[in-house]
Amino acid sequence: MAGGPGRYAWGEEEKAELLDLMETGNLFRYGEIGKDGFKGKVVTFENEMAERLGHKHVVATSSGTSSLLCCLAALGIGAGDEVIVPGYTFIASISSIVLSNAIPVLAEIDESLTMDPTKIEALITPRTKAIMPVHMLGNPANMDAIMEIANKHNLFVIEDCCQAVGASYKGKRVGTYGSLGAYSLNTFKTITSGDGGFVGTSDDDLYERAFGFHDQGHKPCRQGVEVGNRSMVGMNFRMNELSGAVALAQGRKLDTILGMLREKKARLKSQLQGIEGLGFRKINDEGECGTLLTLLFDTKELADKFCEKAGTAPIAKSGWHVYNNMEQILNRVTASPANCPYSCPKYEEPRKYYAHMLPQTDDILDRAVNISVGVVDKGLGAGTGINLNSTNEEIDQVAANIKAIIESCR
Repeated sequence: MAGGPGRYAWGEEEKAELLDLMETGNLFRYGEIGKDGFKGKVVTFENEMAERLGHKHVVATSSGTSSLLCCLAALGIGAGDEVIVPGYTFIASISSIVLSNAIPVLAEIDESLTMDPTKIEALITPRTKAIMPVHMLGNPANMDAIMEIANKHNLFVIEDCCQAVGASYKGKRVGTYGSLGAYSLNTFKTITSGDGGFVGTSDDDLYERAFGFHDQGHKPCRQGVEVGNRSMVGMNFRMNELSGAVALAQGRKLDTILGMLREKKARLKSQLQGIEGLGFRKINDEGECGTLLTLLFDTKELADKFCEKAGTAPIAKSGWHVYNNMEQILNRVTASPANCPYSCPKYEEPRKYYAHMLPQTDDILDRAVNISVGVVDKGLGAGTGINLNSTNEEIDQVAANIKAIIESCR
C-alpha cells in the first residue's frame, strides 16, 4: 500500500485514542479538560511534540501547507518580499510563498538533494526577507552554512520539515535552527494523522502570531468562543480532536519509527556499496529520517536504463516535487511583466520562472532514483522498494534485485 511510515505503524494505540474520544462526541479542539467530556487531544499533542522536538511552543494545524502559511504570516512576509526556496521540493513550499503575496526565488540543490548553500548568496537582493531550506526526503539541509548566511544578511529562516519530522542535525532536531519550523502529518509523512501538521517555535511573539493566523486572530490558548482579544486577521487552520487523537498516538511512536527506518535503510544500503556507476545522495547528518534510499548514478543514461527495467522513473520525472513539472508555476509566469503575478508595482522587473532554469538541479535529478524504505509514494518516484514492516529477508531480496538490474544495464 502507498503511504508513509506512520501508516504502516498504525495499531491499537491510535484506535484506543480514537475510542477514548468517541465516547464523548466532543470533536472540537477547544474546551476545558474534564468538562463535558473534553479530552484535549490536540493540546496534549502540542505539548508533547514541543517537548519531544525541543520547541517551546507547537501549534497544531490542518496541514503542512497551512503550517508554512502560518510561518510566513508570523514573520510578516508579504507583498514584494522575496523568499529563497529550493527547486526540488513539494509544490506547497513554493505555493505558500505565492499565496502570501511574496516572491519565490528558486535555488539550486546539491547532491544531498537539499538547498546548495554555495548558491544562496548570489540570489540575495534588497528584497530578500527569508530563506526556506527544505529537509527533503528526510535529509537535513546544511543548516550550519545556511544559518551563517542568514545571520550575515539579517534574514529569517523558515525550516520546511514536512518530510523530516523527527530528523536531527548536529544533535538538534530540524525545525529548531530557524525562527520557525513547519511540519506535515500527511499520510506519506514520518508520522501521520491522515492530514494535518504543526508549527514549532521557541519565540513567544512568533508563537502568538502563528497561533493567531491559524485561528482567526485569537491569542493562545483559548478554551471556548471568546469575543475580543484577537490580535490579527487570521484563517481557520485548526486541527480537530479526531486528527489530534491519531497524531498524539503517532507522536509517541516517532523515535521508535525512526530507529526502525534507519536500521532497515542501513541494511539495504550496505548491500549496494561499491557497485560501478552507482553512488548515493549525500547525507548531511546521520540523524536523517531514513525514509528513502536515493541512488545517484554516474550518468543519466544508466539511470534511465535502470528505471526502464525496474519499472520506475528518475526523480526528475517524479511529479510536483520538481520545479520543471510545476506547470501551475511555469505557466503563470509566461504572462507579460504587467500581468506577472510575481511582480510588484514598486519593482520594475518580475522574477522569471521557466523549465530548466536550474541546470545543476536538473543534472542531479536526472541521475537520481528513489527506493522506498518507509515512504512508498509514486509521487516521489518511490513506488518500489521496502517499507517499515519489511523483514530482513525481504530487504535482502530487494537489494539483490537492484544489483541484478544494474548489472543487466551494462
